[in-house]
Amino acid sequence: MIRKSVAKNKRIGFLVLFGRMSVILLATVALFPVVYMVANAFAQDVSMEVTRGFLPSTWGVSGFYEVFVRRPDYLVKFWNSLMLSGAIVAGQCILSALAGYGFSKFMFPLREVIYFVVIVLMLMPYQVTLVSNFLITEALHINNTYWAILLPAIFSPFGVFLLRQGFDAMTEEIREAAMLEGCSQIYLLIRIALPVCQGPLTVLILLSFVDAWNMVEQPLVFLQESFRYPISVFLAQMDESRIDILCTCGILVLLPVLLLFLFSEEDFMAGAIK
Repeated sequence: MIRKSVAKNKRIGFLVLFGRMSVILLATVALFPVVYMVANAFAQDVSMEVTRGFLPSTWGVSGFYEVFVRRPDYLVKFWNSLMLSGAIVAGQCILSALAGYGFSKFMFPLREVIYFVVIVLMLMPYQVTLVSNFLITEALHINNTYWAILLPAIFSPFGVFLLRQGFDAMTEEIREAAMLEGCSQIYLLIRIALPVCQGPLTVLILLSFVDAWNMVEQPLVFLQESFRYPISVFLAQMDESRIDILCTCGILVLLPVLLLFLFSEEDFMAGAIK
């Protein structure tokens, strides 16, 4: 019995050690590009053709000076991304909250059939509807404007699904008590239902922001003038030989997503676990 217990403990110890080493290896592989980008953002006027090794041979902040002072087009594209992503997130949260609350708390004809269609749309890739969206926006004469990207993007089947699950957690007794006190449905949604659904709402905000922040196909299809491009498209099309400027722009793209996650980490993890 003692030998079996010792052998079992050895196997468990080996599995724990293997798991920890695997996590360390995966973290190293995942963080290597980020560390390389941050390190080379502080290179001093170094071309990509002469870059050698992991760390730059000369250090400086010339890349930051070029991006933030001498070349305002980088910050213009950053503002384009911030404005467009913020509008998409706000639109998705409003429509998803209204639709999710309706599916969760109201009975109406064909409710489950309509919800099934929403689930099917959630499983469809965006590329399936790209051509039809382009034809519709062209008929509405809104191509080459941000409306062509914003209007299709604010409808989020995933957001409707996610928030409905959150609203289902609110008991009917709470809703009935609020209605007996004279609360309207909008007041009940904003002041009672959404706080209950804070975790899933945070998940929706973060994931929709990341998706909108990184989008490339939609701006290339719907926008013809390059000055309207977000920084995600601009970064992919940069004709730049200096590695410090490229890495500084990479940090500029990474920073908003990282800050948003750090500020909402607790609610995000709570919503993801639920």
